[in-house]
Amino acid sequence: MQISTPIAVTEQRQGVMNRLSSLLYRKPNLYLSMLLIPPLVWFGAIYLGSLLNLLWQGVYTFDDFSMTVLPELTTANFTALFQPANFDIIVRTVSMAIAVSIGSALIAFPIAYYMARYTTGKTKAFFYIAVMMPMWASYIVKAYAWTLLLAKGGVAQWFVEHMGLTPLLQFILGIPGVGGSTLSTSHLGRFFVFIYIWLPFMILPIQAALERLPPSLLQASSDLGARPWQTFVQVILPLSIPGIAAGSIFTFSLTLGDFIVPQLIGPPGYFIGSMVYAQQGAIGNMPMAAAFTLVPIVLIAIYLSVVKRLGAFDAL
Repeated sequence: MQISTPIAVTEQRQGVMNRLSSLLYRKPNLYLSMLLIPPLVWFGAIYLGSLLNLLWQGVYTFDDFSMTVLPELTTANFTALFQPANFDIIVRTVSMAIAVSIGSALIAFPIAYYMARYTTGKTKAFFYIAVMMPMWASYIVKAYAWTLLLAKGGVAQWFVEHMGLTPLLQFILGIPGVGGSTLSTSHLGRFFVFIYIWLPFMILPIQAALERLPPSLLQASSDLGARPWQTFVQVILPLSIPGIAAGSIFTFSLTLGDFIVPQLIGPPGYFIGSMVYAQQGAIGNMPMAAAFTLVPIVLIAIYLSVVKRLGAFDAL
């Protein structure tokens, strides 16, 4: 009868581990599969499974009389998206998402360029903290804070009046007079809030793209007689496009699905996110909410295919 001692058991375990290590070393694909299978199973079963189940709800029928979902398959929910009222919601949301992406890029580029080219050490760390600090605050707190800034008697109204910008604001808004709460009930105010909230997501990718810009290219451009604006247009801007495209992925997609800011700021009117929230939460019309959910999925898929050609994924 053989008695296993602690030393023998330890040696046996080490032998098993050595054989397993040798097997994984000889077959790297097996090792990679063991690392990827658990997250892929979670991604496929939990995330994609839940998403497909949600989209499947879009072909069900909602009974307006009993306010219940019936398992009767129909495509009426998807065709209803092209009705004038629903299509106007989609156009309004996409227009705001594009405008926010463009506005964020225009504001973020000078900040990112200064961070990449003129800051070092503690100064660069300060800028990183300053850019990321708004992301540490609660999203709800920031949105409500902006309702106070844009409301009657707020900082925005004071700034407009004391800087003499009232006629310009009247022209932009297309109204004869600017009341105290005009900004808080306008698309322009909503635009400002979106830019403030998503701006860090645009600054950091652009800054990362400019950091990878070789100084030798700028020196070569100067040696060849190019003026500063020519260097910017022909060298800096083209090489920073991947960073701009990468940042626009966040600003575009986050604006597309937001439902809080449209409810707190701006004129009455649904966005895609708020429409999904209203249909599912207030009315209980899950099929129509699922149909609206398909819209940002399709739009983001198309948008990603476009920015991929601009090198956005290389800048992430």
